[in-house]
Amino acid sequence: MLPTKNIDNKKFILAIHNTNDHFGFGYKDLKNNTIKEFFSIKKLDKDLSRNLISTLAEFLNQKRFDSIARISISIGPSNFNASRQIVVCARAISQQLNCSLDKYSSFKIMAKRIAIKNEILDNNQYFWISKRLKTRGYIAGKYRINYINKINTNLCIEEVISPKLYKEFIKKEASFEAEYDIEDELKQLLELSTKNHENLIQNHWSNVLPIYPIEPVN
Repeated sequence: MLPTKNIDNKKFILAIHNTNDHFGFGYKDLKNNTIKEFFSIKKLDKDLSRNLISTLAEFLNQKRFDSIARISISIGPSNFNASRQIVVCARAISQQLNCSLDKYSSFKIMAKRIAIKNEILDNNQYFWISKRLKTRGYIAGKYRINYINKINTNLCIEEVISPKLYKEFIKKEASFEAEYDIEDELKQLLELSTKNHENLIQNHWSNVLPIYPIEPVN
């Protein structure tokens, strides 16, 4: 059972993310820049619902749990069962602690790494990230560089079209295969939510649902 204590000194961001075969947590201290982010990554198994809570309890002690200022999660596309359970867990914690819950697609949090790797660095340049499915076509999302400085930490990427299902995927612009890197993506979740925190942006848990494209758009 998750604790319900409310305290004023909330200072941590908690990140929760999964890929096709792993899940993990990250946290960042908003009030101490000398403390690095911490991560815990585990291989997905059949008993995720139990292991998700037990691993989170091991990762966060009581003091850190009570000090969560906001939560940042991925909502897919990846392993849908894992994404769904992460969303349920994060919504429950957010509601219980009355803290903001930020959501990002899995493609959004890998987009910065893919753009840098493939030198997509010009302002207003568009590119796609896609994942081919075994029987149903493609899942693809569209991204744009909307602010650029040659220093990588200042690279800002907008999700123009969130990941959707396509029967056929015609590449009109640069397109790259989805590549998961769970630790890097946890770092991106923390970075994006830190910006939201600095800009006083609050997001309600009730608006957070997993991405599960069913009907193709073409």
